[in-house]
Amino acid sequence: MSFEPIENYGVIGNMRSIALVGIKGSIDFLCYPNFDSPTVFAALLDDEKGGYFQIEPQFRKRRIRQLYLPDTNILLTRFLAEEGVAELTDFMPIGTDGEQPNEIVRTVGVVRGEVDFKMRCQPRFDYARCEHAVNIEERCAVFSPASDEFPPLALYSTVALRQESADAISDFRLRAGERTTFVFGGVRAQGEQPEMEFVEQRFHETARFWKSWIAKSKYKGRWREMVNRSALMLKLLTSREHGSLIAAPTFSLPEEIGGVRNWDYRFTWLRDATFTLYALIRLGFVEEAEGFIDWLKGRLGDDAERGPLQVMYGIDGRHKLDELTLDHLRGYEHSKPVRIGNAAYQQLQLDIYGEMMDSIYLANKYGDPISHAGWQEVLRILEWLGKNWQRPDEGIWEIRGEAREFLHSRLMCWVAFDRALRLAQKRSLSAPFDAWLRTRDAIREDIFTNFWNDELGSFVQSKGTKDLDASVLLMPLMRFISPVDPMWRSTMKAIEARLVEDTLVHRYEAERTGVDGLPGGEGSFTACSFWYIECLARAGELEKAQLLFEKLLGYANHLGLYSEELGPSGQHLGNFPQAFTHLALISTATYLDRVLSGKDDSVWR
Repeated sequence: MSFEPIENYGVIGNMRSIALVGIKGSIDFLCYPNFDSPTVFAALLDDEKGGYFQIEPQFRKRRIRQLYLPDTNILLTRFLAEEGVAELTDFMPIGTDGEQPNEIVRTVGVVRGEVDFKMRCQPRFDYARCEHAVNIEERCAVFSPASDEFPPLALYSTVALRQESADAISDFRLRAGERTTFVFGGVRAQGEQPEMEFVEQRFHETARFWKSWIAKSKYKGRWREMVNRSALMLKLLTSREHGSLIAAPTFSLPEEIGGVRNWDYRFTWLRDATFTLYALIRLGFVEEAEGFIDWLKGRLGDDAERGPLQVMYGIDGRHKLDELTLDHLRGYEHSKPVRIGNAAYQQLQLDIYGEMMDSIYLANKYGDPISHAGWQEVLRILEWLGKNWQRPDEGIWEIRGEAREFLHSRLMCWVAFDRALRLAQKRSLSAPFDAWLRTRDAIREDIFTNFWNDELGSFVQSKGTKDLDASVLLMPLMRFISPVDPMWRSTMKAIEARLVEDTLVHRYEAERTGVDGLPGGEGSFTACSFWYIECLARAGELEKAQLLFEKLLGYANHLGLYSEELGPSGQHLGNFPQAFTHLALISTATYLDRVLSGKDDSVWR
């Protein structure tokens, strides 16, 4: 094997776990049984040691097409050759009534011809650190890890299996109209086999679940297919148990091939909260919005090491996310180190208070009013922020370099007090209005005085520098400054000159400034590209915004999915698929569509 391009993958899941399926029919990444569990398959990070589950027709020469069945997260991979056509269907069962087993179902069939297949199931437990034994009886292979810490897993099949080393393999032939099914997951009770005759029923139940869910979307605009795909992806990244949203299902996919910017994204960031609620509310997914709001409420009473709130949490709300390196894995395209856990959970990132308060504001605007106890927590958090908003921090990009006074952190501190004031007034809540007003206005004055550079004609990344940062694009989106203010127009020109290439936007000048304390560079940051387009639209440059938006959609992979970044040749980089990017896509698409349709109702209320 060799490494597949990141964009050559699709994903399947059941809101507990997610698997990455390559276009060649190989599952190369799976954390099981939960999003943040150790990997069972990790060929994506080490194509020799990581483990994979491949089903492949033995064609001499073939073409491959991969697609999602309409309005679902069921993946179809089609292999086309002169001698025959084969189709592989992958899904993780999910139903509206009752909990389905946490399993992967893979069905391969032949449409035309007579086709030989090879199947290899090669699990590697605990990030490929734990040995296992294999026991094959009839059409079932049980993989038993050497450590009791990891439950055994089983592969059930409708064709004969045999053992090779620590793997289960099978060679079989199918004629047109014939199908074979493999089910991979937990070990069934003694002697109990998966109901292979019910696989088709489970397929239809899963399809109905996804179709009925996406049918609730209120978005009927120009880019419905892309918006719906983004929504379906976000649903996959949402924990059915906890209501939280992970940033991505993968870890350590590099932001530069061969580089060191390799992070674990299998956690829930507070920063994503506002964007998540905005997207869910805009699309009409009230139940998911309420589930995430409940999860957020649970964080209000937590105290972290560096303040009342923590940057990110485990999907279950846990605090400790210790960062380790897996030195035995060589990394995607030899990009090391391979990291699990994320040390940024201990950082001070003051912008999260703005995102949290904006989320609370949105939740009150569209959902249930805040409770008395919840408001007391808000008062406590803002009292702390009132004393700490001027501190240097690590900022939105979680730099590993020296802490600074970042503009974006300052901006979101302003948002925190602005939204708290608005909410208190609208809901007639008791609050220290005078103190909050003074703090909000002091922050605003500080931004215009200390983060504006006359020479550049632009707002800058941090106090005392001449560096630019694409996070400034959130200033008009957060309603801090008018999108047609001359100072903002001038800032946009500076950003376009230094950070923008056509429709692609870089976060900052990583190699020139060294601001993040890491060697090397990175790709363009796709969420920033969507923010840039929304800024253009809000400034009235609709034709330019629409053209750039259409071009940016062209950078999605064949299934409409995005990783975190795009490299120089348009290759996908960073963890995949990334929630932040798909949230930004939904925001831009809904705003741009409303304005183009003459329905802009975005008056600031």
